[in-house]
Amino acid sequence: MRLAVLGFSHEANTFAPVPATLDQWRRAGILEGERIRDVYEASRTSVAGFLAYGAEAHGVELIPLVYARITPMGPSTSEAHEHLVTRMVASLVDRGPWDGVLLPIHGAAVAEGCPDADGDLIRRVRGIVGPDVPIGATLDLHANVSRTMVDHLDVVTVYQTNPHVDAYEQALACARLLGRTIRAEIRPRLALVTPPLAVTIVRQGTDDEPMASLLAVARSEEARPGVLSVSVVEGFPYADVPEMGMSFLAVADRDDAIARAAADRVARAAWEMRAEFVGEAVPVDEALFRAAAALAGPVVLLDIGDNVGGGSPGDSTHILHAARRLGVRGLAQLLTDPVAVSRCAEAGVGGRVSLDVGGRTDDRHGTPLAVTGVVTAVTDGRFEDPTPTHGGVRSYDMGPTAGLRTDDGFDLVLTSVAEATHSQEQFRLVGVEPRECPVIVAKGVHSPRAGFEPIAAELIQVATPGSTSADLSTFRYARRRRPMFPFEPTTQWSAR
Repeated sequence: MRLAVLGFSHEANTFAPVPATLDQWRRAGILEGERIRDVYEASRTSVAGFLAYGAEAHGVELIPLVYARITPMGPSTSEAHEHLVTRMVASLVDRGPWDGVLLPIHGAAVAEGCPDADGDLIRRVRGIVGPDVPIGATLDLHANVSRTMVDHLDVVTVYQTNPHVDAYEQALACARLLGRTIRAEIRPRLALVTPPLAVTIVRQGTDDEPMASLLAVARSEEARPGVLSVSVVEGFPYADVPEMGMSFLAVADRDDAIARAAADRVARAAWEMRAEFVGEAVPVDEALFRAAAALAGPVVLLDIGDNVGGGSPGDSTHILHAARRLGVRGLAQLLTDPVAVSRCAEAGVGGRVSLDVGGRTDDRHGTPLAVTGVVTAVTDGRFEDPTPTHGGVRSYDMGPTAGLRTDDGFDLVLTSVAEATHSQEQFRLVGVEPRECPVIVAKGVHSPRAGFEPIAAELIQVATPGSTSADLSTFRYARRRRPMFPFEPTTQWSAR
């Protein structure tokens, strides 16, 4: 049994200021062949899950072809998208024939002129292998699932945790289902249900309500006879595409009606609790007052508006400006600023610098903050996390990175490449011990929890402005469905 593995992972924020160019994709890494195995086999990513199936299954030759992954940002340029898809399709042709194809993709990719970039890849893969070769895919929990995706897939599984700590397991489950399909043990039938419902980012944690209860409904549906898999998909609200919103996927053996009924029941449960999917975050000053008053630390402030994992630039200074105004000290955070990194590198470790940091992308993410301090570290920004957390990622590359301790009590990790705050090692890289920090600002919403909840006295979701604001009413959508809850509160819907 010969199985191909190929795909790309990109969560595209159509409200973000920076597009994903071909140069950026190349810098992030477009990997081919055994290089994919070298980079990902020891991780807990979806790619690693597929590779594990190749190792466990008798008679399976699993061949990695092309894989690319980039930090969430704006849509890919048309040049970048066409380059990636053409390269992947060509590798599929050159190395065929195939018994099956496995796609480790995100599900919320957008490119210029192509609002369903994942669907475009799947459709073109189907065009190469034909209607009889099974195709399986793993999707991120934040996928905006399209009919094109489902129409051209045989098997699909979706991360069911946020933070995403089950990517490996979901990929392994997908590969096993694909193997059973190829051996004619099952004949999967897919159902997709898409109620007009968006979930605010603050309600997307899967250990919290209402998501925990909704996922319990999905797991009960999986226990029904004939059902192979049921997935809740939260959707990605920062992509202005027609498919934006929650969706529900079910896979059943040989029976469309069973699959549809399972997806319908979970969708109906979600619709009945729709009011619970609306939530608010804590204002900046209130969050800082709570952090300063805490008897123990660290208190982790989740900077929602500058969530790098959702496509924000990582250089927001709103919390820093407020902390200075309120006299809050002992604050540590990452900040994307290659200009400041260069200045620190010129000064060298131990050198004193006065410079502006952050706030360079646009006015939504704040203005530069003038600081004076001592350079504590200069590194290449690369490290391995011994305990992979969100997404199962082990290897990090933040580009040239510097540590800066300011005179007013901030420990800044200045990076050249935007990177979400997922790992405690991001601070230790520049000599900052996160356990000893009274306040940590994390550029994320739910994803930092996997790495920082074990040491946090409290985590607070902070209502900062930016490309990933918790307030969806601040975004001007042109392509989303209408009416849609919660944008139009009186929206009506019923399952079939």
